[in-house]
Amino acid sequence: MDRRKFLGGMLAAAPAIVRAQSAIPKAEQGAMTGDVMPSRAIVWSRASQPSRMIVTWRTAERGEPRRITGPDCLSGSDFTGRVELAGLPPGQTILYDVTFEDLNRRGMVSEPLRGIFRTPLASASKGVRFFWSGDTVGQGWGINPEWGGLRIYESMRKLKPDFFLHSGDTVYADGVLKAEVPLGDGKIWKNIVTEAKSKVAETLDEFRGQYKYNLLDENLRRFHAEVPQLWQWDDHEVLNNWSPGKDLSRNLAYTEKNIAVLAARAAKAFHEYAPVTPQSEEQQRVYRKVSYGPLLDVFVIDMRTYRAANSFNRQKEEGSETVYLGKPQIKWLQDGLKQSKAVWKVIASDMPLGLIVGDGVDEQNRKRFENSANGDGPALGRELEIASVLRFIKTNSIHNIIWLTADVHYTSANHFHPDRAKFKDFLPFWEFISGPLHAGASAPGKTDNTFGVEVKYKNAPPKSLGPYHGYQFFGEVDIDVDGRMMVTLRDIDGKGLFSTELMPVKI
Repeated sequence: MDRRKFLGGMLAAAPAIVRAQSAIPKAEQGAMTGDVMPSRAIVWSRASQPSRMIVTWRTAERGEPRRITGPDCLSGSDFTGRVELAGLPPGQTILYDVTFEDLNRRGMVSEPLRGIFRTPLASASKGVRFFWSGDTVGQGWGINPEWGGLRIYESMRKLKPDFFLHSGDTVYADGVLKAEVPLGDGKIWKNIVTEAKSKVAETLDEFRGQYKYNLLDENLRRFHAEVPQLWQWDDHEVLNNWSPGKDLSRNLAYTEKNIAVLAARAAKAFHEYAPVTPQSEEQQRVYRKVSYGPLLDVFVIDMRTYRAANSFNRQKEEGSETVYLGKPQIKWLQDGLKQSKAVWKVIASDMPLGLIVGDGVDEQNRKRFENSANGDGPALGRELEIASVLRFIKTNSIHNIIWLTADVHYTSANHFHPDRAKFKDFLPFWEFISGPLHAGASAPGKTDNTFGVEVKYKNAPPKSLGPYHGYQFFGEVDIDVDGRMMVTLRDIDGKGLFSTELMPVKI
């Protein structure tokens, strides 16, 4: 099977967005798969008008087509649809077509969108290799065709990972784009600009427009067609550093001042456009486990949805002001880690543990914090929840855990050890940071010694710089059949910058 020939129809059927309806539906944003496991996967796409989504799939090895009639894609979901493929054969290449049939004119069917993915094996006879990163189209840096668009996605696609973990900030709903940005050397960065990206997102349609904007890029659509996705969210899907306490009363960019309303609209748009498996307990739940065979379980956590308002974050005891993950999510994570039979357990975190991320000052002029880290010293505030998770891992002798994240717009390899820490009741572990994908790169953050972090490697600019300077990063995790893990941090062109080999503890 010639992958390029098979997928040629995908990009040919995805021109620039045209809103006007026609007799035959169009599928202008491409298609993608998500949450792929040995026997199941989610297929996502979007039609241009009221249509019924149809997915036909077969294996490259056997070639027996199966047809699934999916949901009716209506305006209530912005014409997006998801189909779950169940009963997939493990360890095989799956070829799929997505078409849309017009609801008013049966037989009027869109050109097929073609995609490809491979299911993991149910046994450990083959390794697992995946990428992660975060932060797409931020700080005013949009799609610039003269620069090659979202080039880092093409670099990742060429390296053919088994799947991609997007660690959050999948869009920048507060990221207004200008048609031209001076670069300071006489050159001009030229953004494609749409109506939705001309202001901060407030309405549901404006939040939806953030995702449609990113999907204008052919690199991204091609990447989606070939690489299964695993998405989580962070703050910029709503707005910078949002929490229940976000005060927009003096922010002139927003006419909608209610942060809960904005977050609700943003969550709906995210779940319409994300290839995420709906959870029966909570339809818009982001945290979930994706099992990629016996070598790997990925625990996608959510540090955004359940948090209390951002505060000075130095409370001595847990309470309503220190909620970060929340007790139900913590119990889910602890139970899942304890029950996991996979060799490696990856905790996909939308924010780092050992780096301080500030959020201005509170009414008493105390520093306010965006993540759990709050400065050197014992575990306080939100750190108490993190400490409880780390203590549980040690108490139950759960080994082979790493944390992956993005958020801070540079790449770093951080090692945590109780010998260096103020809070000592935990097993040593690694946290790897990589990003941004296509956003402003940032200078390195300050570390916090509560959990004994030591920065083993970092690559960051001295100040905030745009993608044209090259400080764009993604990470690679490669687990071989014996369980050895190699973690590599890569630049925008896929060049390896740092690698470390981790040997699993045999249980």
